[in-house]
Amino acid sequence: MRKIVVTNIVSLDGYIAGPGGDVMALPMDHAFDEHNAERLRAAETVLLGATTYRGFVSFWPHALEMPGLTAPGREIAERYAAGLEVVTVSDSLTQDDAGPWAEQTRIVPRADGADAVRSLRDSEGGDVLVFGSATLWNSLLAVGLVDELHLMVASVALGDGVPGFTARAALELTGTRRWEGSSNVLLSYAAS
Repeated sequence: MRKIVVTNIVSLDGYIAGPGGDVMALPMDHAFDEHNAERLRAAETVLLGATTYRGFVSFWPHALEMPGLTAPGREIAERYAAGLEVVTVSDSLTQDDAGPWAEQTRIVPRADGADAVRSLRDSEGGDVLVFGSATLWNSLLAVGLVDELHLMVASVALGDGVPGFTARAALELTGTRRWEGSSNVLLSYAAS
């Protein structure tokens, strides 16, 4: 059985993006990059909602050409370039939207999302990792299909924006972590 693992950055006041959906309002520093690369090493599949998918497919296929890409960022870009499986739950995306990821992307209609995730979870292999995609992971959390949450609490209060949680959940703290040179703190939880 595979684990469904959500990893996200969240402000001190609970937002995963600033006003207008601006994710760059959050301090995505070396700790954020290192943690995401670590989580991706344990994953065999990335599960995304439409908005996050569109952002990722416009960034990661070209990231290796960008100057200043961090070592963890390079590692993440290389995993995608090697054909890492990507599943997206969406009614608005089409295979044409997959562009350079067309061969490695499977699009699942929202009505079939929970069943598709349940099937992924019941299969053998590495973790199924959910980046961003708060609408998706909250819907999965509400029906008991999230095993772990790794929330990087950013050293900023946004005051407004996109809330991280819309579903109620009982969580058990399983770990905390800090990185030297970062004010961000990772809180890891098991979902019950």
